[in-house]
Amino acid sequence: MNIIRSHDLAPSGHAKINWVKSYMPVLNAIEEEFRKTQPFAGKRIAMSIHLEAKTAYLATVLKAGGADVYSTGCNPLSTQDDVAAALTDYGVHVYAIHGADEKTYVEHLTKTLSCHPDVMIDDGGDFIELLHGACAPLGDRLIGGCEETTTGIHRLKQREAEGRLNYTMININDADCKHLFDNRYGTGQSTLDAIMNTTNLVIAGKKAVVAGYGWCGKGIARRLAGMGAVVIVTEVDPVKALEAVMDGFTVMTMDEAAPLGDLFITATGCKDVIVKRHFEVMKDGVLLANSGHFNVEINETELSALAVSHGERKPSIEGYVMADGRTLNLLAEGRLVNLAAGNGHPAEIMDMSFALQAKCLEHLVKTEGLQHRLYPVPVETDRRVATMKLEKMRVSIDCLTEEQAKYLFVG
Repeated sequence: MNIIRSHDLAPSGHAKINWVKSYMPVLNAIEEEFRKTQPFAGKRIAMSIHLEAKTAYLATVLKAGGADVYSTGCNPLSTQDDVAAALTDYGVHVYAIHGADEKTYVEHLTKTLSCHPDVMIDDGGDFIELLHGACAPLGDRLIGGCEETTTGIHRLKQREAEGRLNYTMININDADCKHLFDNRYGTGQSTLDAIMNTTNLVIAGKKAVVAGYGWCGKGIARRLAGMGAVVIVTEVDPVKALEAVMDGFTVMTMDEAAPLGDLFITATGCKDVIVKRHFEVMKDGVLLANSGHFNVEINETELSALAVSHGERKPSIEGYVMADGRTLNLLAEGRLVNLAAGNGHPAEIMDMSFALQAKCLEHLVKTEGLQHRLYPVPVETDRRVATMKLEKMRVSIDCLTEEQAKYLFVG
């Protein structure tokens, strides 16, 4: 039996799903292909991924390919209840409710894995953690899975390095058609969309501090600058820091930036990026937002301990009042702001990321002899998705002649 808020919400969810389908032509083409080829006939697919309209459409594409699909969220605040309700009408099994507490959230993950999946999509690594622990018996049929987040890939690489990875996984995050577009353009736009819509405040003129200058941080910083913010970048990697300097941004430590910033956005994938000593010197009215996968980058425990009181100032904004009267505003409980307080990445961007997911799941079920390790996305899959996207955009590119290909040693 499905676990959703209410099926009465489904009409709104259907409208959202139908809207994004209109702007995801690559996934549309893959759905048409899957209907004919049925690559997942007889297979069970488990999905732990932000349960919103674009994800729901991906689930229906896999369903069209013959799969029995089981879906849950990968963040309690990113599930959209109306989309979850609508998804059940497609025959997808759904176990997700917006705002679930930690215990219920894990129960939903476990319920989804209880189908004993053949392949899976993980987003952040919660499935993998459970399958190496309490839910290990539920992975008895698992051929492998895909992971599309920087955080999840960090966890997988650590397991692989320590010899503790018991399943075959594909690294979607590092594919060119993912990180170059999803992480940079998707995160950049959707993060600012969520912050602006939640706060209704101007970006221009603010001192904005971006923690982390990976692909997500690059996208956020560039869009902040484009909207008139004075951008400060903090980094631990000297190469990325140097890149930020040469991109025209001011680079300093978080200790130096803390008293200067009006808006802070973390995008590191690490923990304790903003902590007590930073909160103690921040401006009154500062905005704190996180765009990393887990709510550990802004230390909410230390923020709460410093505050003499705190409460909701408006939806998705918690105001923490310090002893000296300053108020620090935490957005979306420090969770992934672009989904916990917004609609996530644009449909055109997720068209490529989810096309990679769908084709890599197909690769898993069709390829024999894969080992329990983390594999890159096959180059031909990455290039095929890019080619399909260009075709749908009516963009033509040159092709190498045989002689040119030989000269460049291109096979």
